[in-house]
Amino acid sequence: MANKDFTDPARMEKIVSLCKRRGFIFQAGELYGGLNGCWDYGPLGAELKRNLKEYWWRKTVQERDDVLGLDGAILTMEQVLVSSGHVGGFSDPMCDCLLSKARLRADQIPAQDGTAVYFKGAKHEATNWSVERVFAVLVAPGKDPIESHKTARKFYGELMPDKKISPKELELIEDRREEVTGTTSFNPENGGLLTEPRQFNLMLQTNFGATGDQIAYLRPETAQSIFVQYKNVLDSNRIKLPFGIAQVGKSFRNEINPRNFTFRSREFEQMEIEYFCRPEDGLRLTDEWLETRLTFYGEIGIPREKLHVLDIPDGERAFYSQKTYDIEYEFPFGIQELEGVAYRTDYDLGVHQKGSGKPLLYFDEETKEKFLPHVVEPSAGCDRTVLALICEAFDEETLTDDKGKEDLRTVLRFVPRMAPVKVGIFPLLKNNPELVRIAKEIQKKLQPWMNVFYDEGAAVGKRYRRQDEIGTPFCVTVDFDTLGENDPANTGTVTIRHRDSMEQERMPVDALLPWLLERVR
Repeated sequence: MANKDFTDPARMEKIVSLCKRRGFIFQAGELYGGLNGCWDYGPLGAELKRNLKEYWWRKTVQERDDVLGLDGAILTMEQVLVSSGHVGGFSDPMCDCLLSKARLRADQIPAQDGTAVYFKGAKHEATNWSVERVFAVLVAPGKDPIESHKTARKFYGELMPDKKISPKELELIEDRREEVTGTTSFNPENGGLLTEPRQFNLMLQTNFGATGDQIAYLRPETAQSIFVQYKNVLDSNRIKLPFGIAQVGKSFRNEINPRNFTFRSREFEQMEIEYFCRPEDGLRLTDEWLETRLTFYGEIGIPREKLHVLDIPDGERAFYSQKTYDIEYEFPFGIQELEGVAYRTDYDLGVHQKGSGKPLLYFDEETKEKFLPHVVEPSAGCDRTVLALICEAFDEETLTDDKGKEDLRTVLRFVPRMAPVKVGIFPLLKNNPELVRIAKEIQKKLQPWMNVFYDEGAAVGKRYRRQDEIGTPFCVTVDFDTLGENDPANTGTVTIRHRDSMEQERMPVDALLPWLLERVR
């Protein structure tokens, strides 16, 4: 299973195209060229994301007696992040490609074999121009090392003051060639030499106050406000261990290399729980929360067989964690993490108790014990889950009509509770006042309960397809049977068309709301 290739770039391209065309997701600032690593959710994307967050809150907070909600500030004071270890420690090793100027995570560069061709510089005899600067190119095994010269000429050509001269005219000063194995010093995209790794701060800092001398950070995670407010939540609510504090909110990280559409972004939203417990219960509760979270993904339309649970081994977990599970999904660009479920012990409350100088001990009235609670943290990426929902729902199927003509149907098979639009409402003809009146009455009746879409343009078949492409699970058509013109027994009924099966059934208008509510929640 681990070696199976799930990648499908062509499928991912279609999904990205659909997201823009139908108003799910746009590049932030696209009008001005786009802000890398930031995304705007259009009307349908906003509805999908809201459905996910509301269902997560309902299952995590509303339907549980042991979890309370919090909405913490995005701006985080410096001392909070000093105590948590983020200030001075929240950074990644970074390399720059000398050729393309791309920035890469040093710990994510794959080891490569090949021939490393080193150059001292280059010159152009006709203009008496020369430069001495070390550069190198990695040539893959089995290829002629002379191929490195084309890449090297591109590099040195950028250093020439006269860009009208073709790099092909440059004379390279080759230094040496070395056979290398397992090197991470070259960009796998172009073979160009990388700079030495250096630490890159992942936090976004801001200055504020009247004189601008106060330092704060856009929070890199939602967890810290929960830990800082843990005692206030405990003291202001009648709750005992074990209990959790849940939060949904924006976080910010200055990612070195945002990629894979919305998967890795600089501004993102988290759905996070800090579940406080007695030390002896931590490992058991970690396993219980893992199962709870896997069940949740099934309920929103991500099947268990598409999820992979990675038990992070010793030595690869955070130093304070005794157990960490990663829940991963089979994206078209590979298997990637959706959520982490980590047993963080008492590290977080411990560092904030020390940093603030204020006691955060829990007093058990029954046993008269005082101790620092341990924490289990299920932390999910909201944007990643939205992307997984879209990837999982996307489907194309070829339909054949009665005359043998084939047609490609694009459909998003969201489970109804996640679908941005729950019902499409159509009058069969837009120029029939009675059909339009009844359709709009149905629209007004359903709108307080769910998101609906009224459409009277084009043939009904085309309207169905438009709703298929945005994932609407049900369409209601007001037709002449509704008026009793074909069969008096059908008076006051409408046609309901199912997205996935495309089957239709008739139902009384008065029965619509309870029938739909039972299926879209």
